[in-house]
Amino acid sequence: MSGMSQPPHNRSSAPAPPARPDASMSLLTHVMDHSLDEGYAEASARREADGTAGLPRTVKAKLALAAGLVLAAMVVTLGAAQARIAAPVLAKERQELIDRVQRADEHADGLERDIERLRADVASRQREALKQHGGDQGQLVALLSGATEVQGPGLKLVVDDAKGSSSGGGGKPRENAGFSDTGRLRDRDMQKIVNGLWQSGAEAISINGQRLTALSAIRAAGDAILVDNRPLVPPYEVLAVGDKKRLGTAFQDSADGQYLHALQENYGIRATLSPADALRLPAASSLTVRTATATATAEEPKKGAS
Repeated sequence: MSGMSQPPHNRSSAPAPPARPDASMSLLTHVMDHSLDEGYAEASARREADGTAGLPRTVKAKLALAAGLVLAAMVVTLGAAQARIAAPVLAKERQELIDRVQRADEHADGLERDIERLRADVASRQREALKQHGGDQGQLVALLSGATEVQGPGLKLVVDDAKGSSSGGGGKPRENAGFSDTGRLRDRDMQKIVNGLWQSGAEAISINGQRLTALSAIRAAGDAILVDNRPLVPPYEVLAVGDKKRLGTAFQDSADGQYLHALQENYGIRATLSPADALRLPAASSLTVRTATATATAEEPKKGAS
């Protein structure tokens, strides 16, 4: 035996075929390749072998199919006819509801006119009665209390929510008072504005046609501002009767005027202040006093009394 080395035996085989890209999705591949269940496939093949596949071949089956189609068409036609018949009835009922609402609105407007007429009559009688005791002081008292309509120069302040403001909560609180940073004017903001106008010299104030008095309350119900339990809708028009030059300067320099300016700068609240030569404020809707009573005047001592 010679010592020559034998050439190494080549054990390499042919290269393996590349793996399918969807090899890891065997379940999805099986569903795509066999979209029809085997049971359904066998049933379809059996019907084809028996000659029962496709449309019915016997006259009886054809008549049954035709009867079913006629019945379905009748149901659809009947439903359409009923809808056509019911449409005028629904329209009539809707019109009746609209008429009822309109009549109710007209009745409410008539009652409001009656209230205004009776209020004017009562005010006239009160003035006549007060003239016998206090002279012209009765008219002054009614003017100061808000029981009568007033007119004169003053300021017109229009305040509105920020553009794009929403009623949703969230954001940091405003001055730790639970007011969300949403760009909406709150009841506390309106209270500060009104108090600032009073302190600046306003003699009469109204908000969106609601006259303010010593008994008026500005509150909130959700996102709405209430004045004497009546909701207001922005923009809020605040009218203040007084010396328009002094009133405007005093309000802008006051702490509450600076508060309104801060609302504009920090929260996007919109506000416009303009002087007016002639403003007309309505009388207060109600002036019911439940606790306060007038004190009796002391009688003058008789002459010569010790």
